[in-house]
Amino acid sequence: MSNQITFHVPGLPRGKGRAKSSSRIGRDPRTGAARVFTRHYTPEATAAYESLVKLAAAQVMAGREPYTGAIQMHLHIVLPIPQSWSGVRQRRAAAGLIVPTVKPDSDNVEKAVKDGCNGVVYRDDVQVVLDSKAKIYGLVPGVTATITFRDDLEPAQGVRKNAP
Repeated sequence: MSNQITFHVPGLPRGKGRAKSSSRIGRDPRTGAARVFTRHYTPEATAAYESLVKLAAAQVMAGREPYTGAIQMHLHIVLPIPQSWSGVRQRRAAAGLIVPTVKPDSDNVEKAVKDGCNGVVYRDDVQVVLDSKAKIYGLVPGVTATITFRDDLEPAQGVRKNAP
């Protein structure tokens, strides 16, 4: 397996939304007594964005098995420059002189990308041991993820393949 992969998730970056809950009153199947049933679910927009991440990652992985060792991840998050801004302000944003201190939070975008990579790039996002991210304005919004497979680091679980 190559030591590094890069993929791009097009479109407006989305942060991972908080889990939602719904309740209903029903009957307990064993006792027949009235009972409140609670269901927890991922918001639809979050699930759709994680699916988009999964698709972009799967194309780059090209059928390879998910990696099982330590992972390093860098995210380059590009938000669209607001069209309502003046031409001068738009040019300053494109040059990196104005930065997006607006939603989505870069941490929440990172969570959505990490969860979207589960089972495709790596088994689970607990394998990500080094991460970094940058959030900027740009002409083409999206997230570019660079993932490095760190064979030089020994995982806490299991035995290294080439241990001395």
